[in-house]
Amino acid sequence: MKKAELLSPAGSMESLIAAIEGGCDAVYLSGTLYGARSYATNFNNEELKEAVKYAHEYGVKVYVTINILIYETEVKNFLKYIEYLQTISVDAVIVQDIGMMDLLHQKYPSLEIHASTQMHIHNLEGVKLLEELEITRVVLARETPIELIEEIKKQTKLEIEIFVHGALCISYSGQCLMSSLIGGRSGNRGTCAQCCRQPYKLLDENNKQINKEEYLLSTKDLNTLENIDKLLKIGVDSLKIEGRMKRPEYVYLVTKIYRQAIDSYYETGKVKIDDTEIKELKKLFNRQFTKGFVFHENNDRFTNSYRPNHLGIPIGKVIKTTNKFITVKLVDDLNVHDGIRVIMSREDYGLNVLNIFKNAKKIEHATKGDVVDIPVTQKVEQNSEVLKTSDYLQLNEIQNIIKEKRRKVLIDVKINVKKGAPIELEITDLNNSVKVVSEYIVEESESVAATKDLIFNQLNRLGNTIFKINNFECELDEKIFVPVKVLNELRREAIDKLLSLRNYKLPMKISEYHREPKNFKVENQKNILIESLEQYQKIKVQTFNNIYMEENLYNIIDDDRKVLKLPRILEHHQEHNEKLLVGELGSIHKYKNVISDFSLNIVNSYAVAFLHSLGVERVTLSYELNDYQIEKLINNYKERYNTHPNLELIVAGKIEAMIMKYKLLSNYKLKDKAIIQDRYNNKFEVKEKNNLTYIYHFETLNKKCYQKYFNLGINYIRF
Repeated sequence: MKKAELLSPAGSMESLIAAIEGGCDAVYLSGTLYGARSYATNFNNEELKEAVKYAHEYGVKVYVTINILIYETEVKNFLKYIEYLQTISVDAVIVQDIGMMDLLHQKYPSLEIHASTQMHIHNLEGVKLLEELEITRVVLARETPIELIEEIKKQTKLEIEIFVHGALCISYSGQCLMSSLIGGRSGNRGTCAQCCRQPYKLLDENNKQINKEEYLLSTKDLNTLENIDKLLKIGVDSLKIEGRMKRPEYVYLVTKIYRQAIDSYYETGKVKIDDTEIKELKKLFNRQFTKGFVFHENNDRFTNSYRPNHLGIPIGKVIKTTNKFITVKLVDDLNVHDGIRVIMSREDYGLNVLNIFKNAKKIEHATKGDVVDIPVTQKVEQNSEVLKTSDYLQLNEIQNIIKEKRRKVLIDVKINVKKGAPIELEITDLNNSVKVVSEYIVEESESVAATKDLIFNQLNRLGNTIFKINNFECELDEKIFVPVKVLNELRREAIDKLLSLRNYKLPMKISEYHREPKNFKVENQKNILIESLEQYQKIKVQTFNNIYMEENLYNIIDDDRKVLKLPRILEHHQEHNEKLLVGELGSIHKYKNVISDFSLNIVNSYAVAFLHSLGVERVTLSYELNDYQIEKLINNYKERYNTHPNLELIVAGKIEAMIMKYKLLSNYKLKDKAIIQDRYNNKFEVKEKNNLTYIYHFETLNKKCYQKYFNLGINYIRF
């Protein structure tokens, strides 16, 4: 059975080392450009080169995230970056942009490409499309249920990667525009402001607040340890830990625990974990844990509306307060230099514990049951809960383990020492083998003869290298002399050669990119999307910007109207023969006679050409493009392909800012519509339909001067 890969995050060199020491098989990281975690430390080009070298020496693969949308003006520098990544032999790149995926696949056929979860692949048809594009791996949407993962795995040659631990987006990845619409920080561009971690009021149809807890959209952290055997059983290829923004100690511990869980499954058929390990995880970081929608988490257990940040573990309660001290009855250990948070009715109070007093005596360590006094600098409410948010001893222990670099590469060593012949030394790490031969010719000993122990001890002087001898064979003649200097030189030469082989160079091939999309005639058409026949009847007797909407009609009603809009979340596809408006890649693969919707996140001419080449009749551009970017896209398309694209742009209406599998309204026993209000009093409409939750931007889009888009080359505008 092929073992599943354990894939860990590396937001810095320190985290990369921590992941490797924890036992990962591969790491994913980002350069300073084009990654979906712009606020992580990340790696400049020289640091990337060093990171790849370091990881490869340990047999760890390196995947570089280029998982943002790429604008037209960035493509040239983007390709230079890709060529640099290939010169340093990164093992794969992780891509969101469908246009760049097509471009890279054609231009660099030797480059391994993984489809990011930002690409919103959540069904078999979407995987089949990537398979035809010869992509190596797909990271499925976090909402994909285990049964569907198994079904997909059975019917594809692609490697399947699944997130197993860490922070969750409340929205389907790649489908959230909330941060972009509110503050111009796009999740599709790596600068998400985490609007889902902010407080909101939930208002019913009478404008009455329903919720007590504030953080309506803040998810718990994913933890699949208790169910990971199910993923291993169905043959998932890679298990991914989230956390490029997390500290090295977190990366180490999560990697280590999942390493133990995976190894125990392959050794015994069962995953072995205990409560102690879960507690250690909670101390480092948790927002409480969920098994996720992959394992059918109950809707009311998916979010933590209590707090959006690290909760740590409960360690006691405040039983007495003064101006300078709080008295705490402990239910768990507390050490000097631990971080704690006191949970009060209106606000939390966090502090680093610099002193602990027990019975008026200063102590360094307190245990469960102790009553201790802790100095404070602000007033604290009695009966407040106390959480430990950082454990000094835990962090110190992990830091020391990482520094010691205990992870070793096992090698087999074989040496032949024969009188009258040169010494032959062979070393193998099972994947690579080297052989070195001495210039020295073995002589007979006149006094002390060499022994196998002496030879082993010299060859075992591996010092700070990554290697450790696993098996040792020595063919040794009797009564011969072997200079220690010769053994040392042979060892160094062999180790250097073996390291060189482990720092492998991947082939780089450059080919020509080529697409020949058909030429579309220039048109000035206006479309309208409706949600109900009642809505249509109202619109028929009204005007919108003085334009009657009678030309092209999209709708979600399955009747004889012109275009049927399909949901952008479809775990399985039904048969359709009519013209369709589709919002995900699976539908583009499944159906003919389709128009692609805004949710495909199309922002460059390469993506437009790719979709046209698949038979997409009309391509709707992303909301995130500005007028200059639209103009550049169209002009470059015409220049490169010598044809006119068939583009649509939405110019008016309510924008879907977020789409969730989580049923927010059902959780509060509301019907299919409500309002959430942010701390700036902006009101977002919330709807539940098709077993999904939609949140609409508080501002209605209304680009009144839409005629200019026809002049730019847009064929269709949509209201």
